[in-house]
Amino acid sequence: MSEKFNFSTADLIDIAPGTPSCETQFKHFGRRACFYGKIRTVRCHRDNGLVKQLMNSPANGEVLVVDGGGSLYSALMGDLIAGAGAANGWAGAVINGAIRDTEAINMMEFGVKSLGSNPRKSAKDGLGETDIVVSFGGVDFIPGHYLYSDADGILVSSHPIHEKE
Repeated sequence: MSEKFNFSTADLIDIAPGTPSCETQFKHFGRRACFYGKIRTVRCHRDNGLVKQLMNSPANGEVLVVDGGGSLYSALMGDLIAGAGAANGWAGAVINGAIRDTEAINMMEFGVKSLGSNPRKSAKDGLGETDIVVSFGGVDFIPGHYLYSDADGILVSSHPIHEKE
């Protein structure tokens, strides 16, 4: 999805001023500066088994939102998982937690927003939940809704905002 549509979240929120914008200040990684798509979610704590499972499954431009509870103890995504996501058609990922292998991810045609990085691996037990509502930064991330991400921030909408243009 992201490759076919250039946008600015500032312009989109001007079109739809009531659109929720995430207050969390994320760092951006990867070569895809702007990305958007339908939301899929994972809630997990120091365990990226479900993140790996989803990124290794086919997607059609979806964005994975991972609520790691804001923990920076261990990384919930690294270069292998990000690479799998890019290869399987995911537009990007937003991680309320840490990632690792940032230099390698920065070379990928993939977008990742996270709180920061930590080289420590996470557990791989697959503990957590998928495709549930997760909330952080004053926003509810609802599976099937649309997420738009660029340098200015993240917007979430129940419908595609860019189709109003």
